[in-house]
Amino acid sequence: MQRSIATVSLSGTLAEKLAAVQAAGFDGVEIFENDLVYFDGSPADVRRMAADLGLDIVLFQPFRDFEGVSAAQLARNLDRIKRKFDVMHALGTDRILVCSSVAADTIADDGLLVDQLGVLAEAARQAGVVAAYEALAWGRVVKRYGHAWKLVNAVNSPHLGLALDSFHTLSLDDSPDGIADIPGDRIAFVQIADAPKLVMDVLEWSRHYRSFPGQGDFDLARFTARVIESGYTGPLSLEIFNDGFRAAPTALTAADGHRSLLYLEDLTRARLAQEGRAPAASQPLFAPPAPPAHVGFQFIEFAVDAQAAATVGEWLGRMRFRLAGRHRSKDVTLFQHGAASIVLNAERDSFADAFFQQHGLSLCASAFRVDDANVAFERAAGFGYAPFSGRVGPNERVLPSVKAPDGSLEYFVDEAPDTPTLYESDFVLTDIDGPTEVGPLTGIDHVCLALPADALDTWILFFKTAFGFEAERSWLVPDPYGLMRSRAVRSADGSVRIALNASVDRHTAVAESLDRYHGTGLNHVAFRTDDIVKTVAAFAADGVPFLRIPANYYDDLAARYALPDELIDTLSAHHLLYDRDEHGGEFLHAYTELVDNRFSLEIVERRGGYDGYGAANAAVRLAAQAQRRK
Repeated sequence: MQRSIATVSLSGTLAEKLAAVQAAGFDGVEIFENDLVYFDGSPADVRRMAADLGLDIVLFQPFRDFEGVSAAQLARNLDRIKRKFDVMHALGTDRILVCSSVAADTIADDGLLVDQLGVLAEAARQAGVVAAYEALAWGRVVKRYGHAWKLVNAVNSPHLGLALDSFHTLSLDDSPDGIADIPGDRIAFVQIADAPKLVMDVLEWSRHYRSFPGQGDFDLARFTARVIESGYTGPLSLEIFNDGFRAAPTALTAADGHRSLLYLEDLTRARLAQEGRAPAASQPLFAPPAPPAHVGFQFIEFAVDAQAAATVGEWLGRMRFRLAGRHRSKDVTLFQHGAASIVLNAERDSFADAFFQQHGLSLCASAFRVDDANVAFERAAGFGYAPFSGRVGPNERVLPSVKAPDGSLEYFVDEAPDTPTLYESDFVLTDIDGPTEVGPLTGIDHVCLALPADALDTWILFFKTAFGFEAERSWLVPDPYGLMRSRAVRSADGSVRIALNASVDRHTAVAESLDRYHGTGLNHVAFRTDDIVKTVAAFAADGVPFLRIPANYYDDLAARYALPDELIDTLSAHHLLYDRDEHGGEFLHAYTELVDNRFSLEIVERRGGYDGYGAANAAVRLAAQAQRRK
């Protein structure tokens, strides 16, 4: 199906928007009236610009407050829209979006509305165009698509069709199922927008908080599946009003938009298949390889120089990691503890070296264990993520990889039976430090990244599209110097969890991380253990400095959860944080001091099926870290 986006969804000039739309892979575009009004050229110039880029102008919008008016006002409205028809002819488009009236004096009389929309349809017929009538969620009289369809159907003209917008339907909790019963050829246009679930005025919600598919909370696949069932074969077009998008780089936003439509098509195709249905041949939907059924952390990789490698290596040694191997052809070392693997890359004139020059000691890559690395790579590349190829020595493994939104790498690794493992093929393995002895870490529990405020939704979309991860609910975390927004993504079975933190405030921990890294950076890595008290005690004895938690926290903890004094004493003695969920699951965790003033290492123990991240303790942890920074 044709993929389109409204120019209002992007920042920049009209010329910049059109170029970004084409570069992102769209083949259609909606021209928003203000973009045309502010353009220093004629509508015919816009038509030529779009044609040169291979873009169809699929809609001109919006036209407001046509119907439900007095006879005198109708005459004025008719003159006004005929002028817009002339603009449409110059633009080379045959569709105009007509929004249901929001005027306070709109006349609530369906008979009158049908008559006046009939006048609109006749004017459109004479002009050789189609008016797409849309029910705004805040319309004065018409606010649901079912009502709009009743009026359009009564007019019964091929020059008046129904416009559907997922936001206007789903923001009102209006079931989209009735869309399937509308003849597809009577649906003149379909606009798509996601949004977070918010309790607020629907107009403000629409004007500021729309997002691309996959970035919000709406069940868009259900909506789009019903559109496909109707037989509609026209464009699917993004119309996103979002304050962040209006300030974000045009090309990056357009690329995210195109990926989000591909993602929605994939979800829609899967939804139809689940329901025993399939799109017609005239309704082709994007069909990438399925996301990996099983995903796990293979290793995380730090960009280092000699000094940073020594610093991190010392920390890892105190946490009972063993130096497990050295790379066969590169200045790369492998540390392991239980199932947790850490790679330190100090290779000169490499990707990691360039990453270190830009960001300093930082997380430059993550490797994910999947069933089939090539298939996982093909899925990510199909969504437009840039592939990466580095130098590979003789008999070393080629790891398919793509670049994440911050330019770091995401590797895909699979292991075939009866063949050397990645570590056996690429490293000279050694046991010079001996095996892990005390308080074993069982693996990496999660990774937490600090992001620029306008990058959070991009990262959510990245993990959903490339990996098929699920996004958890977002929450606000109080920092001593502002607020942080946090949202996590995870694999279906929770084997991989990645927490994403962002903040618009200039002095929060996230903001300071962004300054240190000159961009996105690692906030902390969390390692799992089955006995956190024993593990933390052993690590502390070996010189690992843990973040000190105020005594007042433990007094409050005892009051909140009625914990035994003995447990409170144990938590306090080891500076352990504690959380409990509504099902009785428990989460015990401790943070180290910052490594090189950049990131911390967290030890966690999950009990009784606890599935969160200890969000209730984020404020005290951030306050303790802020105090240490003073």
